[in-house]
Amino acid sequence: MRRVFRMVKREYLASVKTKAFIIMLVLMPVLMGGSGIAMYLLRGQVDTTDKQVTVLDRSGIVADMLLKAVEERNKSAVYDKKTRKKIQPAYIIDISKPDEKDPQAQRLRLSDRIRLGELHAFLEIGPNVRHPEGEQSTFSIKYHAKNAAVDNIRNWLNNTINPYLRKVRIKDAGVDESKADEIMAWLQVEAMGLVSVDEETGEIKEAKRTSEAEAFLVPVILFFLMFMLVMMGAMPLLQTTMEEKTQRIAEVLLGCLKPHEFMAGKVIGGLAVSLTVAFIYIIGGIFFLGKIGLKDFIPFYIIPWFFIFLVLEIVMLGSLLAALGSACNDPKDAQNLTFPAMIPVFFPMFIFMPILQEPTSSFATWLSLFPPFTPMLMLIRKAAPVGIPAWQPWVGLVGVVLFTAFVVWVGGRIFRIGILMQGGAPKLSNMIKWAIRG
Repeated sequence: MRRVFRMVKREYLASVKTKAFIIMLVLMPVLMGGSGIAMYLLRGQVDTTDKQVTVLDRSGIVADMLLKAVEERNKSAVYDKKTRKKIQPAYIIDISKPDEKDPQAQRLRLSDRIRLGELHAFLEIGPNVRHPEGEQSTFSIKYHAKNAAVDNIRNWLNNTINPYLRKVRIKDAGVDESKADEIMAWLQVEAMGLVSVDEETGEIKEAKRTSEAEAFLVPVILFFLMFMLVMMGAMPLLQTTMEEKTQRIAEVLLGCLKPHEFMAGKVIGGLAVSLTVAFIYIIGGIFFLGKIGLKDFIPFYIIPWFFIFLVLEIVMLGSLLAALGSACNDPKDAQNLTFPAMIPVFFPMFIFMPILQEPTSSFATWLSLFPPFTPMLMLIRKAAPVGIPAWQPWVGLVGVVLFTAFVVWVGGRIFRIGILMQGGAPKLSNMIKWAIRG
């Protein structure tokens, strides 16, 4: 046991005493939430160049409304009220007469102006938008621009034109125009939890309003944190084992260690690195959320499950990767085996969104009970606010423990032979023989 501990210490210190570890510790949150952080930091970086849009109104009822709406929008949204600094582009609406003789030629001319930078976009409004009847082309509204699908002006036009047309249709139907706003009032469907009973007083407790952060962010953050920690603790074992074998370091170490002690030291060393990072982030996250008043978002009940599944996942994958690394004789062999060996981590990444949306479905249940995928999928199901039957995490845990023990046993038998084998590419048939015969 003392020799295993020394091997663990060697592996652990070799990882944490490097500059790369410190850099990774700082950069991991950026990698996990980089897009959100970037959006927050760059939220004020907006192109404030005025945007000119030509409108071809074949209906004859929208153009005047757009001129008034864009004037009001430019007064309120373009300049900061306190600093008077320009924070948004002004929209300039240019009304042009539609060319009914050759509309396609007119579209081409306007498109060429957009290509030359003279115009930002042009809008075509069909003649029957007031009462959408007949062919769809007669009541369509088309926005032409270089990047029309993600253009903020298109969204503004969409949210301005449609409410106006609804009011026009209501008035045409003989309804009092003053009641149009009341008729069109949009009532948001609020997301609420379930009514419960206070265990101490027996009183019925009001249902709490749930949020997307609680339903989505918490499970996803835990899921991706486990993914990153597994990649950090288990992934390098294939490469480092192969390097120590090819550089004859393994032969020196085997002079004072048994093969299973050598493998155990490497796996536990990788596990120790991941647990160190996990404790730093979990404790730091709890402290940070407590400071900003979001302590209610901390899923304390799931943290023990997170660490249990993390340990099993790294031991399982680490043993497999160390065994495969022992069978490799050059970097190319290791590279070829990396992706197949990491399928238990990559596959849950592909399907985590359907699992999160329907955590109690048969699809989610049976996949999360399949041992190679259980740690990551059961974690995200357990963290979901829907709740899953209490027996499922325990059954999944038993399955993972048994499967991990099997992988460690098989991996140890492969490692014992592979670490001293030289020459020849690793073959699945040979590794199966090594696992059976030992």
